[in-house]
This record gives sequence, C-alpha cells and structure tokens, in this order.
Amino acid sequence: MNLKKYIELEKKAPKGLMGLEWIIIAYTVVTLLLVLFGMTKLHNPDAMIWGRVRMASITLGMWVVFRLVPCRLTRLLRVVAQLAMLSWWYSDTYLLNCLFPNLDHVFARAEQSIFGFQPALTFCEDWPQIWMSELMDMAYASYFPIIAAVTLYYFFQRYKDFERAAFIILASFFAFYLIYDILPVTGPMYYYKAVGLDQIAKGVFPNVHDYFCNHMEMLPSPGYKDGIFYQLVAAAHNSGERPTAAFPSSHVGISVVCLLLAWRSGSRKLFFSILPFATLICLATVYIRAHYAIDVFAGLLFGIAFYLFWSKVYKEPKRGRASR
Repeated sequence: MNLKKYIELEKKAPKGLMGLEWIIIAYTVVTLLLVLFGMTKLHNPDAMIWGRVRMASITLGMWVVFRLVPCRLTRLLRVVAQLAMLSWWYSDTYLLNCLFPNLDHVFARAEQSIFGFQPALTFCEDWPQIWMSELMDMAYASYFPIIAAVTLYYFFQRYKDFERAAFIILASFFAFYLIYDILPVTGPMYYYKAVGLDQIAKGVFPNVHDYFCNHMEMLPSPGYKDGIFYQLVAAAHNSGERPTAAFPSSHVGISVVCLLLAWRSGSRKLFFSILPFATLICLATVYIRAHYAIDVFAGLLFGIAFYLFWSKVYKEPKRGRASR
C-alpha cells in the first residue's frame, strides 16, 4: 500500500463544505426550529441547542483541518467524524419526538391486521434455539461493520467516488432521523414492555400517549443470554438505545443503501460478502423485538428510495485552482 498518497496534499482540493456536511447543517437548522417550537414541552431544550452548536462546531472544525492539510486522510476524517456523531443525533430523535403523541398502538394494530398475530412476539418464541439466537444477534451486530466496509472500500478502492458514497449513506441516515423526529414509534421492545406481554398476546393495543417521554424501560432481548453476540447486542442496547426510531427500520434501510453502493462499486466480492448479513438483518430486527415486521418492509422501500433520491441530488464538488 502506498501510504504517501493518503497524506499527499491535493492541489485542486474543493474549498467549500462537502455535500454531506451541507445536509447535516440543513438538518441541524430544521431540528433547531423544532426545539425552539417545543421549548415549553422539552425537558432540557438548552442542552439540545448547545448540542447542535457543538455538532456544527465539530463539522466546521474538521473543514478547517482539511483546508489546512487538504489530503485524502483529512477527507476521510471529515466523514468518520460525522459517522461517529450519528449516535448523538440518534438519541436526539427521542427527545424531539416527545413533542408528538406516540403511535405504537397504530402500528401494532396494523401488524395484527396484516399478519393476524405479532411476528415480533412469536418469532423468538418459535425459534428459541441457541444457534438461531446467536445467528440473529450476529446479524444485528453486523450493521455497523457493513457501513464501515462499504465506506472504507470506496475510500481505498474507488476514491473518486468516495465522497459520493459517503454523501448517500449520511444523507440517508439523516432522512431517516427526520422521520423519527416527527413520527414517534418506539417498537416492540418498548411498547410490549409498557403494555404487558399478556395484553399483546390477547391483541390489546392501548394508546400510551406520552408515556415514553418519561419512561425508557424495555424488554430484555430474547435469546441465548450467554451468547457472545447476544452480549454484544445487549451491551449496545443498554448503552445507547432509546424509545425511538422504529418506523421505518434504518437498520434495514441503510443496509439496503450499502448493498446498492456495493453493487455500484463493481466489486461483486464486496456485494456478496455483505448480502447474507444485510438479508439476515431483516429477520434479526424482528427476532430481537427492535421492530415490527412492517418496519422491515418499509425500511426496504425507503432504503431503495433514499439511494435513488440522494444519487440524483449529489453534485460533484467544484475543484479549486491548482497551486503554482
């Protein structure tokens, strides 16, 4: 590997913000308006406002670093910084959607009407075997490695398309987050806990109104509790999960986006390497009760739609003049 090319200064580096950074700034502004609109109802609006200031400062700070040292490595750091901040933005969706009434009862009833039962309730009960539990948890845990694999493949193997790929991934994330901000659906692991599994089994789906604005209790993940992958998923849930972001499933949607990017890269090895994991994620999200089955189907459709939309929106950055 020629390490020199990653730190070699680019002579025609774009001077402005990357397209993905403009998307994030736009999202920051839109959600700031939501915070200002709902200040009287939000628990700590000042912290949410200052959080946005910090996120914007980091974005501008990384841009300054790139302007000072315009090379491939600093461009990668700009993208990695935004990916790292997704966890903060994810938690923030929970705070924002408390402005709106919870809709889990609507989605649970729709699930019952379509399937005649609750797949998230019965799937893990019908398949409790250790191998199935670990397979599902392994698939669910593969979500972030899939994103990393596609992002790094473009950086190292298709650098001229790296910024476009990063734009599509991050823009899709924030499109999902915008939906979560205004469509409060927590998913089975929270709703079933709030209502009670006995009620769910009877087909009773009451409206819990603003319950989740003050409660974050969730069901323990089903399956083999001594499994390695079970422990990974449980640790992730305990550290950063919130009653938010159920519909549509971003796990499924972003996996679809990454699959389509992998196919477009021309690397069939990359595509077929992540295809089994992305396919199993569709099952795993229901198995561990993170999502209703309808969230999965919606995630598939939204993933395709976001990929096509952001591919059309993306514009190649204008390059600066070469230094003399």
